[in-house]
Amino acid sequence: MLALSTAAMLTTGVSAQELTGDLKIFLDTSNPAPRATMESAIAKFGEMNPDLNIETTIIDREAYKTQIRNFLTANSPDVANWYAANRMKPYVEAGLFEDVSDLWAEPEIAENLASTKGAMTIDGKQWGVPYTYYQWGIYYRKDIFDELGLSEPANWEEEKANCAKIVESGRACYAIGSKFLWTAGGWFDYLNLRTNGFDFHMQLANGEISWEDERVRETFAKWRELIDMGGFLENHQSYSWQEALPFMVQGDAASYLIGNFAVAPLREAGLTDDQLDFYQFPVINPDVELAEDAPTDTFHIPSGASNKDNARAFLRYMVSPEVQTTINAGDALGQLPVNAKSSVDDDKFLNEGFEMLSSNSPGGVAQFFDRDFPAEMAKVAMEGLQEFMVRPDNLDAILARLEKARGRIYK
Repeated sequence: MLALSTAAMLTTGVSAQELTGDLKIFLDTSNPAPRATMESAIAKFGEMNPDLNIETTIIDREAYKTQIRNFLTANSPDVANWYAANRMKPYVEAGLFEDVSDLWAEPEIAENLASTKGAMTIDGKQWGVPYTYYQWGIYYRKDIFDELGLSEPANWEEEKANCAKIVESGRACYAIGSKFLWTAGGWFDYLNLRTNGFDFHMQLANGEISWEDERVRETFAKWRELIDMGGFLENHQSYSWQEALPFMVQGDAASYLIGNFAVAPLREAGLTDDQLDFYQFPVINPDVELAEDAPTDTFHIPSGASNKDNARAFLRYMVSPEVQTTINAGDALGQLPVNAKSSVDDDKFLNEGFEMLSSNSPGGVAQFFDRDFPAEMAKVAMEGLQEFMVRPDNLDAILARLEKARGRIYK
C-alpha cells in the first residue's frame, strides 16, 4: 500500500502519505547546470514532504570518484548517484549497494524503464535506477565549417579531409582535455566501434581479446592518422574537459568529441545554436554497423543507509514521467529521459541525439570506456590512451603494458 500511495503521489502531484524523518543525499553534480537541476528537483520533493529533513551534499565530480568507496563504507548517505553497468559492479560485489529489485517489480518502473533494466542488472538483480542518459558525438562550429566550405562528413576519408583544411587554417580540428583521462577513452570507443564493431569492443572490454591483437592495432592506426595531422589541441593533457571548451568557443578548435552535457556550458559561453551543430561519428569500416556511446547516470541506495524507505520514495520520484521530463529538459541537464512516458524537450541537440539513438545505431549502444571496462582495467588503459595521444611512437610498449594488465585483472 505504501508503494501504491507513493506512486499515486508521483502521478498526481499530491502526497497521499507524506514522508517523515531524514534523507541524506550525496551527488557529484558539481557543474552549474546539473547542480541547479538537482537542487531544484530535491527542493520540490521536499515541498511534497514538508516533515522530511533532507540534507544534500554535492561533491566535485572528480573528487567524488575517489571518495565514493570511503563514504559508502562509513557514515553512508541514503542516496548516492553513480553510473550503470561495470562502474557499479565493484560496489555491488563489495555489498555496498542495496538490492532494489523490489522497485523494478512495480509496474510504473518495470514498464516505463524497461529499456534500461539491463544496464542496472547484475546477477539477475537490480541495484539502482537510472535518471538520465545522453548521446556522444562530434559537436562543431558550423560557422567555421561554413567559412572553410566544409560539410558534415559521412565517412573517414571526409573526416580527415575536413581536418586537413581546419589545420591548414591554423586551428585544431578537435578540442580535448585529457587531464582526467576519460575523454581519451571516448576517442578509443568511437574509433574501435567504427573499425571493429560493437561485439568486438565489448569482447575487449570483457578481457576476451588481447590488446596486442592486430584489429586493436588498426584502431590505433586510425587514431594516429589524426594525431600525425596535428588534429588535436596541443597540451590537452594539461586541461580538464571544461578547460578545453574555451578553445572551441574562441574558434581555436573547430569541434569536440564529447557528450551532450557540453552543450549547456558552450551556450553559456556565448555560442548560439546557429554557430554550434552536431554530427554522428562517421563511418570508418562500411561493413561495421554504427554503434554509439550513450552513458546512463544512476541513483543508488547504499546498503549502509539509515533511511531506506525514504530513499526508495526519492528514487520513485526521480524516475517518474513528470520529473524525468523536467530534469532532462534543454535548460536543465540537457539530456534524454529514461522514462518511456516522458517527453523529450524540443531542443535541437536532444532531438538529434534521440533520433540518432532511436533510429541510427543498429550496431548497439555502449555505456562508455570507463563504464564498460572493469574499473582497474579502465584506469590502466586510459593512462595508456592518453600517453598514446602524446607519444604515439610508444604504442608497442603501451599495448604490452595493457596486455600484462589484462592477464592480471581478468584472471
